[in-house]
Amino acid sequence: MNIKEELLALQDISYADFQAKLTPNIPRDLFIGVRVPELRKLAKKVAEEPETSIFLRDLPHKYYDENMLHGLIISEIKDYDACLVAVDDFLPYVDNWAVCDIMSPKIFKKNKAALLEKIKEWSLSEKTYTCRFGIETLMSYFLDDDFKPEYLEIVISVNRQDYYVQMMIAWFFATALAKEWDATIKYMEDQRLDPWTHNKTIQKARESRRITPKEKEYLKSLKV
Repeated sequence: MNIKEELLALQDISYADFQAKLTPNIPRDLFIGVRVPELRKLAKKVAEEPETSIFLRDLPHKYYDENMLHGLIISEIKDYDACLVAVDDFLPYVDNWAVCDIMSPKIFKKNKAALLEKIKEWSLSEKTYTCRFGIETLMSYFLDDDFKPEYLEIVISVNRQDYYVQMMIAWFFATALAKEWDATIKYMEDQRLDPWTHNKTIQKARESRRITPKEKEYLKSLKV
């Protein structure tokens, strides 16, 4: 099996054009144009194939779609330690928000105690998408039943003037407002975020169906 040939066989030129507009920092000629559902199917298909280990080591990849597939294959790894190694090997090569956000390893749910320490490490990284991945992982796994208010401080400690990091921080806090209002609203009242991220958080929260009309009005009053 040649993974690159598999990707080229699934090419959709119009979709490549569309994706290139959403990811402007990647040159158009680096998009093959494979739709995400097809990428997911391919990831499941090749996850256990011998050639896949070669593909995962062959970094950096040329095409955006190869990176997307790489992130989805990592998400299928069933051994936590092996998955963590694969994530750490790949993160330095992640160069856009879409590839960063596509990674969601299923095995993370079963290893939260160890994962929390890695999240702290990732979120303090100077690399944009490593930092973004850390914050996103915290948002995905630690805002529900086992939430602790101190988790919000992990994100507050990220002091970055980077659009893709700031957008993830806003997304994190908007989600935290929806899930953990009482703990999170204090951060908005005390203006713990920089003004741009603070206002973006309010915008995203007010767009959410999980925030009540009363809460949305209160958030509106907190804009700076």
